[in-house]
Amino acid sequence: MDIEQLKYPIGKFVSQEHYTPAEVKSNIQIISALPSKFINLLGNWENDRLDTPYRPDGWTIRQLVHHVADSHINAYTRCRLALTEDNPVIKPYEEHLWAELPDAKTAQIELSIQLLRYVHLRWVLLLNSMDETDLARTYIHPATGRTFRLDEVIANYAWHSEHHYQHAFQLAKRNNWE
Repeated sequence: MDIEQLKYPIGKFVSQEHYTPAEVKSNIQIISALPSKFINLLGNWENDRLDTPYRPDGWTIRQLVHHVADSHINAYTRCRLALTEDNPVIKPYEEHLWAELPDAKTAQIELSIQLLRYVHLRWVLLLNSMDETDLARTYIHPATGRTFRLDEVIANYAWHSEHHYQHAFQLAKRNNWE
């Protein structure tokens, strides 16, 4: 398997100009399902598996799970900012450095899975309450200067959810850990 396939097992995120209500609903369902998918896949993994990188020079599964929790907490906050402020500039963070912090390298994944469970419950509740006007609200990412609509943010985090789940799932498949 080549490195690009290992990096992007479902391909890179491709933004659309518009998302239908059915696409938004489907993307919210993908976000909603992630904590359970991680629990079902990783629930019985021991430290040796959790400390295995999903690709050469990649994060370990432990770092990956903690990254997803960090990322989705930020995404939830960014959605709330966009819903309550006029096109706010969000705060970026250095995800690669966060993944190197001691807690990301050593903490049990159950901590981040529980964070994901509860953040996703709140986030999905919020996302499901949004109407077309809400979905059109925006924020600015200062690293790119780009404005993101919330319907695109939802699609991006649905992709992000499956993207990182597949990192772990494909590693399990390659190593016959299923």
